[in-house]
Amino acid sequence: MTATVVVIFALTYVLIAFRRLELLPIGRPAGALTGATLMVLVGAMTPEESYHAIDGDTIVLLLAMMIITAELDVTGFFSWASRRVLSHARTPRGLLVQVAVVAALGSAFLVNDTICLMLTPVVVAACRRARLPMGPYLIMLATSANLGSAATLVGNPQNMLIGSMSGLSFASFLVAVLPVVLIAFLVHLFVGLAFYRKVLPAALAGEVLAGGADSPALPAGVRPILVVFAGVIVAFFAGAHLGWAAMSGAVLLMVMNRRDPQPTFARVDWTLLLFFAGLFIVTGALRTTGLVDELWQAVAPSLSLDDPSGLAAFTTVMVAGSNLVSNVPMVILTGPYLEVLGDPAFGYTLLAYVTTVAGNLTLVGSVANIIVAEGARADYHLGFVEYLRFGLLSTLVSLIVGVPLIALWAPLVL
Repeated sequence: MTATVVVIFALTYVLIAFRRLELLPIGRPAGALTGATLMVLVGAMTPEESYHAIDGDTIVLLLAMMIITAELDVTGFFSWASRRVLSHARTPRGLLVQVAVVAALGSAFLVNDTICLMLTPVVVAACRRARLPMGPYLIMLATSANLGSAATLVGNPQNMLIGSMSGLSFASFLVAVLPVVLIAFLVHLFVGLAFYRKVLPAALAGEVLAGGADSPALPAGVRPILVVFAGVIVAFFAGAHLGWAAMSGAVLLMVMNRRDPQPTFARVDWTLLLFFAGLFIVTGALRTTGLVDELWQAVAPSLSLDDPSGLAAFTTVMVAGSNLVSNVPMVILTGPYLEVLGDPAFGYTLLAYVTTVAGNLTLVGSVANIIVAEGARADYHLGFVEYLRFGLLSTLVSLIVGVPLIALWAPLVL
């Protein structure tokens, strides 16, 4: 049975890592579902055990946050807010800074994938109107969104999972990670401005976006949503259950709207929820073999979180694994074994930061990156190599700056 489970696990992760295989081009969610189904069919898990393997806290939180952001999207809030901010840019460098700041700040509380989905058309329109090269702005949008999402337990799917696995409160995680993310983001922004200094023109050739200060007022229906969302954030800080606090806000919004929520549900990424559920079952089945326990016991001395060499090795493995099988599977495989490496609270904060920053390495390292590339495809082809030139530099700088800072700061405040 162990050999069968390993084969199914390997097949699943081939489907996940390569996303679209020539032989079996079914994609990541279907690949995870295929692996989960095979695990149950071969008897690696019973149907009841497979249900228990799914982390309901993560699923509820992810669904609730997607509903809240979808409610904002339905009202036109994201388009209005991004246009209001970007229309005030006066120079190409100023526009690059504003794109990065808006992406990072929005992703910290409204999920990086969603922010990239909403901002990409606005950035494309801004570059087209001002006759600016799109590459730098699209790349800074994606990388800044990823980096900003590392700051909170609701910024990206892997952090949501870590929130459920670790037991860390929203406030304690924020205190431990936010200062590091702020410093890393400022360095990232400086590196981006320096990297693209010869590519950006000295001045704008035209308006960035029409409207500016005279653009329409806040869309109707947005204020009540923002009030409810603010209440959800307050509940997070107060120590409420993240998933059900967010779901309470999502349900309240649907009740307040008094309309069929189908347009909202249509914007929810149901395949992402399916992907998570399948991964939980596949990795749960693998853990029943005992192989994962044996592996972590064997590598623990090399990946210890208590010394610089161990931190470097841990960071390298997490970055490589996040780009090979994606960051969510790496978190699922790593989280339960952090205790054998050192202080688990510190380990979870480091895991969140490193696996998130790892998404900036390549164009396919993060779903947010792919969303940006696909969203701009009609106007600009963002290539793998073009992205890698800055993505590699940004990732290295963010890790060199951030990992030592987390190692110094997080243990003091957790």
